[in-house]
Amino acid sequence: MRLITPFLTFLWLILPLQVLGQVFLRAADVHPSQYPTAQSVIYMGKRIAEMSNNDLVMKHYAAAQLGQEKDTILATIFGAIDINRINVAPLGNIAQELQVLSLPYLFRDQDHMYSVLEGEIGEQLLDYLTPHHLVGLAFLDSGARSFYTKKPINKLSDMKGLKIRVQNTDMFVRMMDALGANATPMSFGQVYESLLTGVIDGAENNWPSYVSTRHFEAAKYYTLDRHSMVPEVIVMSEESWNKLSKEHQFIVKKAAKEASKHMRVIWNERVNKAKAQAIQAGIIINENIELDEFVRAVEPLYQDVMQDPELADLITKIREAR
Repeated sequence: MRLITPFLTFLWLILPLQVLGQVFLRAADVHPSQYPTAQSVIYMGKRIAEMSNNDLVMKHYAAAQLGQEKDTILATIFGAIDINRINVAPLGNIAQELQVLSLPYLFRDQDHMYSVLEGEIGEQLLDYLTPHHLVGLAFLDSGARSFYTKKPINKLSDMKGLKIRVQNTDMFVRMMDALGANATPMSFGQVYESLLTGVIDGAENNWPSYVSTRHFEAAKYYTLDRHSMVPEVIVMSEESWNKLSKEHQFIVKKAAKEASKHMRVIWNERVNKAKAQAIQAGIIINENIELDEFVRAVEPLYQDVMQDPELADLITKIREAR
């Protein structure tokens, strides 16, 4: 029996489930269930059940229960996972067109990002997933990343020589090189101690991450440059999608769009709460930086990507969007 139980659990996770007319969908997430993006997928599951009169039932597996993102992406492509909430960055390795969303300073502000992702351009971006056996359902806001450092940053020259922790991705490393800083990739868990000991001079992230990790205790200058607004996306396995009726497909997509708007509300609430906590702790916010200098400095990254005419057209559409 000790061998049978794990095997049955495995079958539960990988086999399509349909019992007494109900269709069961498995949704994967690496974030804990309390995180805003995870909460949005849980909300999506509630709306799916409501709109389908419980003919569709979604089970949400949070906190990487079904594996890390790189594993769950493959599992979703092959149909072992039905629905997945993932960051756009790793999807750029599959659908290269999505790499443009990782470019620094792509969006002017939050409203610009929403107008792009919730409009025709957003649907075009989701459609790029189709050849890769994924159905793009909706984008989620994962916040704006800004720099926080031990000394203030007011202009581009203030970045020179600073050791800034970044994610270990080519785009982030090249961005830091372009800005004159020294990119220092390391795991997120090492950042706090590295700030205290002087291994790094700063890092970059959104307000909730800055506060929840207490990084503000070691780096009190938060520079609101919003260099990165890489969204997250809810995707569905094409194999699972094709097994649904047209009515159920409509319900799933509608629920994902509603979840996107729901997540925006709870994310903004969390950002405002984190920002208030940081201000109470005495951090110094700088919004009056010479941002045009930063935008011009990273232009070579755009020129490289825009060698591809299709990507060049896509970037132009995004930049011109209102």
